Amino acid sequence: MPWSNQSGGGGPWKQNPGPWGSGGGRPGGPGNGSDLEELLRRGQDKLRNVIPGGGGGGGLFLLLIPVVLVLWGLSGLYTVQPSEQGVVLRFGKFHRTTPPGLNYHLPYPIETVLTPNVTENRRIDVGVRITDTNTNRTVGLRPVQEESLMLTGDENIVDVSFSVFWVVGDAADYLFNVQNVEGTINAVAESAMREVIGRSELQPILTGARQTTEVQVHELMQTALDAYGAGVRITQVQLQKVDPPQTVIGAFRDVQAARADQERLQNEAQAYANRVVPEARGEAARITQAAEGYRESVVNQARGQSDRFTQIYAEYAEAPELTRQRMFLETMEKLYGSMDKVIIDPSATGTSGVVPYLPLDQLPRGPQRTPTAQTGATR
Repeated sequence: MPWSNQSGGGGPWKQNPGPWGSGGGRPGGPGNGSDLEELLRRGQDKLRNVIPGGGGGGGLFLLLIPVVLVLWGLSGLYTVQPSEQGVVLRFGKFHRTTPPGLNYHLPYPIETVLTPNVTENRRIDVGVRITDTNTNRTVGLRPVQEESLMLTGDENIVDVSFSVFWVVGDAADYLFNVQNVEGTINAVAESAMREVIGRSELQPILTGARQTTEVQVHELMQTALDAYGAGVRITQVQLQKVDPPQTVIGAFRDVQAARADQERLQNEAQAYANRVVPEARGEAARITQAAEGYRESVVNQARGQSDRFTQIYAEYAEAPELTRQRMFLETMEKLYGSMDKVIIDPSATGTSGVVPYLPLDQLPRGPQRTPTAQTGATR
């Protein structure tokens, strides 16, 4: 080496020593190079100890350069796991994405790679925080009322806590478009829930509209995050608690009990109406049908009597005496057919005129008995 002959004696910088050497010269002037010479000498000695052969020539460096270049080139190999996505940066700027598996990028510092997890289902809780106690290793929930208290459309306050599950949809947007992804998702989730609760009434939210609320919040969140280019995909919004505030929970329970009683009484009244109204309608139909039948019967009887009278009148016009006698006999038959009768013969002698007769209509009623005089109509 050129400096090997300077190890024993001095060299041109030893003539005027300065403040960096053994003399007292000014900086930058003559005599300020003794320390630099010493440093170069020590570096030469160390290199001579590391390189075999004492470093007598530069050929060995020429042999090492290709090896260093090969190792430097191989440093660009990298592996992306199945749950990850590779994001290659060229001089710090996004260049491309790579799939899972063995990939290659230009060695550092030309290109670098980031491999975020794009399949992990992450969770963010809004309105409540999960606390872990180190003493007994139990997990508790700490409410965050500044996030959970919301105003409904009918001007009621409701305490809502829910969880948002999300995954990385686009790795490049996730890494570079939004600085604080979890904070952004938390803010967007709270804003979307307040919007949905603000246009809904309290009672449906507490009872049957939970699933509808979750779907609406999901859609609003995804729309907002897509507009931000956050590279996040919301997988599920799950309501954890929907209750009135603790300060009014007693009054709210009283209102709920009153509403339950109201619904119960309404159901009972409706059941009574469902039972009584058909009965009344059936009775009305029965009476109407009976009246219709009576009307038809009376009309038919009247028509029959009229036709009978017309027929009798026709017979009477042809034989008046005979018809009159027949009418008399039929009338007497109707009058006396169901009466007890006593026959008196005024022409009989030696008796009271009462003619005993055999009561034929009484024979089937019992044992035969002696006829007796009966009181009845006389003729």
